[in-house]
Amino acid sequence: MTPSRPSKGYFNETEAAQALGLTLEQLRLLVRRHILQAEEDLANLPITSFQPSDLLLLRLLAQQTRQEQAGAC
Repeated sequence: MTPSRPSKGYFNETEAAQALGLTLEQLRLLVRRHILQAEEDLANLPITSFQPSDLLLLRLLAQQTRQEQAGAC
C-alpha cells in the first residue's frame, strides 16, 4: 500500500482557476459576482490564496452559473 499524498493546503489564483477548469477571467468574474463586497477588493485577488473549501464553493457557484446560462439560451 502506498501512502496517499496529502491534498494541497492552498491554491493561488492561477492554480484555483486550473483546478476549476476556468480561465483566470472566468474565476475573477465568479469571485466578483458572488464573493467580493467592494470593487476595490478585486485588486487583491491575484495575491489571494484559496483553501480547498473555497474551491468547493467556487465549483458549486460555477456549476450554478453554467446552468443559468444554459437555461437562458
